[in-house]
Amino acid sequence: MRSLTNDQKIYFTLRLAVAMCFIGHGAFGIITKQIWCNYFGVFGIGKDMAYTLMPYVGTVDILMGISMLVYPTRAIAMWLVVWGLATASMRPLSGEPFAEFIERAGNYGAPFVLLLMQGGFKIGSKQLFARMDDNVSINADTLAKVITWLRVFAFMLLIGHGWLNLIQKQGLLNQYHALGFADPAKTAQFVGLFEVLAALMVLIRPFKNILLVFIIWKISSELFYPKYEMFEWIERGGSYGVLLALWFAVKKAPAGSILWPFKQTSHLKVS
Repeated sequence: MRSLTNDQKIYFTLRLAVAMCFIGHGAFGIITKQIWCNYFGVFGIGKDMAYTLMPYVGTVDILMGISMLVYPTRAIAMWLVVWGLATASMRPLSGEPFAEFIERAGNYGAPFVLLLMQGGFKIGSKQLFARMDDNVSINADTLAKVITWLRVFAFMLLIGHGWLNLIQKQGLLNQYHALGFADPAKTAQFVGLFEVLAALMVLIRPFKNILLVFIIWKISSELFYPKYEMFEWIERGGSYGVLLALWFAVKKAPAGSILWPFKQTSHLKVS
């Protein structure tokens, strides 16, 4: 990692994040996670057929994730943006809080920013299926866009999770109870307030040292799922990747240039 340029650190962080997200998500298809039946139900697909289809969907997700590790292409990254948005949308469409969609911003945000670093969305058909450039080098304009979008996605995933705490999502309350907290509801309120404040700080002024705290918090707090905890942790790779990539991007930007409003980032000078 030390031999990589700062641009490459952002790039490889996002690549790994995308792979983790979709490999973890695909694992739940192989396992046939029960809640997926609700998402298939949005399209009128019954439980029996949903359980039949889950392993196929999961296998495709895993293959897409592996491809981003072995031979990353813009076409696959574009598909993963669309698929990430679609799967996240299934949650509110199936009756879950809208916060579930926002909290999964890393799922579609990581491949989106990866595409920005690889020439954006206006590229030829040949480039779509060509291997991404590992020796990536981003200019000041691209850096400004990368930082802006990473801030937006980091804000979304933090405030979404904070929102779920504030409305006391049962799964989170179960986590706190399993960890030994005497009053899971109060714990959820405290955590939710902390994450909302963290989200606002990332959006307004992402300080490098504070970002490290949020990265450690997110990586560690996602370990406490009572069931399939490792797969849950892997699936949320997009969240860690967005925050870590933002940390690398902010380190690259000149001191004092990452301010509100976002338009000021267009004047970044790459050192």
